[in-house]
Amino acid sequence: MDRLTPQQRSKTMSRIRSRNTKPEMLVRRYLYAHGFRYRVNVRTLPGTPDIALRKYHTAIFIHGCFWHGHECQGGRMPQTHTEFWAKKIACNQARDIEVRDKLRALGWRTMVVWECQLKPKIRQQTLDSIAFLLNEAFLDKYRKPEPKKYVIPEAEVRIAAEEKVEYGKGKKNKVYSKH
Repeated sequence: MDRLTPQQRSKTMSRIRSRNTKPEMLVRRYLYAHGFRYRVNVRTLPGTPDIALRKYHTAIFIHGCFWHGHECQGGRMPQTHTEFWAKKIACNQARDIEVRDKLRALGWRTMVVWECQLKPKIRQQTLDSIAFLLNEAFLDKYRKPEPKKYVIPEAEVRIAAEEKVEYGKGKKNKVYSKH
């Protein structure tokens, strides 16, 4: 049974934001302070990523553990209306997978940052790893591909010379001379 009245629950749920959340703002401030420039909630990309870095061809999604069904303490299922919440969270997870697949098909990298990864104890490690992955994406984009090495399979190797002949071992030892 719900401890709140329907009016209280409605008021509580109406205050939950989908944009400019605290986890989003933490990541955005870190990225900006470290020289990364980005766009927020780009509608032209599938799924309207929370942060899109065009230069790095990377989309970052900052997911709330509850809303996207993360397997942590914050992602646990509520005890009331469990059928409704299970269905809603399953739909969110299916949509997340579909959106990431569409972005990858367009050549974009995707990153998911969970709300629990931005807790104070591990926040700096998470933010540093985001910067590291973005730098890797940049290098991969502009890195020259290694030249392909042409390898001939053993079965196709053909010898252009005669087989090895040991001279002096045969019926007769023939000596060839110019005269």
